[in-house]
Amino acid sequence: MMQNKLRFTIVFFLFIATVFVKQTALAQQYDCNFKGPVINIDFGSSNNQKEINLLPIANYNKISDDGCPNDGNFSFASYLSGCFGANWHTLPEDHTPGDINGRMMVVNAAEEPGIFFINYIAGLKPGTTYEISLWLVNVCITGQCGTIYSPDINIIISSGENNLAKFATGIISPTEQQPQWKKYTGLFSVPPGANVVAIKMDDNANGGCGNDFALDDIQIKECRMLPPPITVTPQSLPVKTAPVKQAKKPAKAPVVKESAPSLVISKKSDPVIVNAPFTMPVTSAAVKIEKLAGLPLPLPIATRANPLIKKIETTATEMVIELYDNGEIDGDTVTIYHNNQLLVSHAGLTARPITLKIKIDKEHPHHELVMVADNLGSIPPNTSLMILTAGDKRYEIFISSSEQKNAKIVIDLKEP
Repeated sequence: MMQNKLRFTIVFFLFIATVFVKQTALAQQYDCNFKGPVINIDFGSSNNQKEINLLPIANYNKISDDGCPNDGNFSFASYLSGCFGANWHTLPEDHTPGDINGRMMVVNAAEEPGIFFINYIAGLKPGTTYEISLWLVNVCITGQCGTIYSPDINIIISSGENNLAKFATGIISPTEQQPQWKKYTGLFSVPPGANVVAIKMDDNANGGCGNDFALDDIQIKECRMLPPPITVTPQSLPVKTAPVKQAKKPAKAPVVKESAPSLVISKKSDPVIVNAPFTMPVTSAAVKIEKLAGLPLPLPIATRANPLIKKIETTATEMVIELYDNGEIDGDTVTIYHNNQLLVSHAGLTARPITLKIKIDKEHPHHELVMVADNLGSIPPNTSLMILTAGDKRYEIFISSSEQKNAKIVIDLKEP
């Protein structure tokens, strides 16, 4: 019995030591000097409502007015009061300090666990580490209706099909007296060649009494790695002894001079931070204007650069194309050409998609979609998110266009 207890004690302390070493290593690996936020999502205010481009989510719907959303719904509210009798706390304001009538995202969890937030962030620097932070509060009062479930949220940062990082808040417990906003942070690195990431949040807990929360102030800050400390290493030179001459008379011992030690300052170079402008990944660097047989080249295509940003090969199918504004809704409008024919004219980009369908088969094997920016909106350049769905394949393409440059996507039938 005594041996078993001793064995358990040794194993326990080894486990604690291992965890501590890992946490210490992580802390040293990300020794950051954070700059100001490059992304700040505070959901605006009642007087200045910023429409956040949350993609459609299967189990959640947005209610149009401030207030108390039911199960499977969310709202952007300036305050909470009297929700569901006495089951929810009163929140007189959102979390953002100093804003007037500021809004927060209020979520009443759906019956089944799942994603409640998807947002794409463009313009990040490839090969750079960032910190994401956000504030959450359980809006339920302890003990009311049993508070069966509590929010348990994962934050996933991804690029394309690759997850860059995943963080867990753990259970966010309700409180009895005052609601408590809590800050959650994590670090992720943007891979080389990418400058767009997706932020996804899902709730692990089932819907029901207690699983209700508010979200606010999502920020992304660049992590500038601190340089390693300067180390001074003394380096001794070998001692040289003058040769002793044979003298007839006894001579004094020759003076041996020892060189003074020299100092060598070694310092590792600082990491290179690529301060590149926001550019979309292109599959072909050459800008080439192509003319399809039998069709005149439209003026907006003939007079602007048309870089190819994506080429897709797919088997025969019907492809669904959905086009959204990317980021804050700022009045961007676009015109779309399909094989040099006008398809959509001066369409406004919003959080609701422009939906198109094209058929890809032997009779229609080649498709060129050219996106033309009609304006730059209030926040240049004209940016959009295009989602193409072909069977079980899904492609997410981030597009940036201007009054000098269009964006072209090519879709070809894949040969068997």
